[in-house]
Amino acid sequence: MKKIIFIIALLVMIISLFAAETGETYFKFKINSKKELLKLTRIISIDNVKGNTVYAYANNDEWQKFLSLGYNYTKLTNPGLTLKNPKMAYSKDQMRDWDYYPTYETYVSMMYDFAEEYPAICSVQSIGQSQEGRELLVAKISDNVSVNEDEPEFFYTAQMHGDEIVTYITMLHLIDYLCSNYESDDTVTELVNNMQIYINPLSNPDGTYHGGNDTVSGAVRYLANGVDPNRNFPDPQYGDHPDGNDWAPETISMMEFASSHHFVMSANFLSGAEVVNYPWDTWQRLHADNDWYVFVSREYADTVHQNAPDGYMNFLDNGITNGYAWYPVNGGRQDYMNYFQHCREITIELSNVKMLPASQLLDHWNYNKNSLIKYMQQALYGITGHVTDQDGNPIEDAEITILEHDQDNSQVYTTSTFGTYYRPLKAGIYTVKISKNGYAPQIYQNVSVQDYSTTELDAVLYLPTNVTVHGIVKDSQTLEPIPNATITLLDSSIPPATTNQDGEYQIPNVPVGSYTFVVSAQG
Repeated sequence: MKKIIFIIALLVMIISLFAAETGETYFKFKINSKKELLKLTRIISIDNVKGNTVYAYANNDEWQKFLSLGYNYTKLTNPGLTLKNPKMAYSKDQMRDWDYYPTYETYVSMMYDFAEEYPAICSVQSIGQSQEGRELLVAKISDNVSVNEDEPEFFYTAQMHGDEIVTYITMLHLIDYLCSNYESDDTVTELVNNMQIYINPLSNPDGTYHGGNDTVSGAVRYLANGVDPNRNFPDPQYGDHPDGNDWAPETISMMEFASSHHFVMSANFLSGAEVVNYPWDTWQRLHADNDWYVFVSREYADTVHQNAPDGYMNFLDNGITNGYAWYPVNGGRQDYMNYFQHCREITIELSNVKMLPASQLLDHWNYNKNSLIKYMQQALYGITGHVTDQDGNPIEDAEITILEHDQDNSQVYTTSTFGTYYRPLKAGIYTVKISKNGYAPQIYQNVSVQDYSTTELDAVLYLPTNVTVHGIVKDSQTLEPIPNATITLLDSSIPPATTNQDGEYQIPNVPVGSYTFVVSAQG
């Protein structure tokens, strides 16, 4: 009995020392009502909610705030401590069978080797550095990789939390798969020829290599400054800094990268559960495209079920969930991309076990490979087209709005170079408005959209021309002209006009458009 007590005490001491060294505590506690999560999510980093049990992380400040709430809690072994002596690859050759974790230097070498081995379709850039000086690398894969083409841009990113490590290897494997199967696999070839694909396998290298560049053991969730990166983005509900922290360098790099592109769709990969999470995370109300999000999330999970053993990715609604319905998150990457970047992003959790043994990495790739490809294909469907002016010049930032449908910034905009837009939509009949300040808008009725299909809808926007509006105002009973009646054009800055003795009026320089006329007269 004393030996068991000693082992437990030693484990608690190790957990406490790790928390003190990293400033990161992993723990669980129970709640009485989900309403409590609205306050808790503003204090700690909730990781999972199962029934009334909450799993969470906290840095030192967050931990003290949590303790003041009086919950009973249990400290848990940090996931970074659960993988002892992981198989680490010190060369690309060791990664050949995808049953190793790369050292940091091996990862960097692999990324640039992809570009050297497949220069016609792959390039690699650093979009910034982490707080400890590690590179934030992004691979671009496209058939004309050095050119910004008139094609949809798509983005996959992973390893935002440093201890959720299967996501990192899955994205590395995807880069290799797309490059090595180009021109030999029809589906891969179609994607590479018709899209511009961007993949960022490791967005929190400091967290992943907290234990040193040669091991993933000791990985932590947070960034080097103790900030959860998935709470550090601008939030639709709570503004720029919902977590009370400045934007971390990694956050700024990701926002600048997203703003420099025009991503149609994206996904962010996490672990700690096995589920596809769709927006919103910060709002209880549903996204305007909720039916589309359910459709693509269901397709991802159902395709996984066809390629995985029973029990994998069946959490919550058999593998999918609305984010807020699971637990609210403020400052998450998903809501930032959807609301501020007008993208369509979901969050995909790949494994209940965060620090998988390297021997299980290939299995998880096989479970998800077909789903990854199908989700990418969805960026080619929906409504697309070019918006030009009367001289055929592309119009940048023209707004494409689905009338009586769009809300909460769900509209999309045309690209700067080509005037092209891409609007994923669930099958249905829609009314589409295409507009730009300074131009007369165009409205298209009965636009049909089919699943797994593309509807082409181009538009020409004309500079408005001015006309003179004139007429006679008469009494509806006697049909006699009414003098001194006032004619007002609502929703317009045009001054009202007054009829003369013969009931006649003229309103010069009225831009072509639709107006509501209000006529008023004494008596």
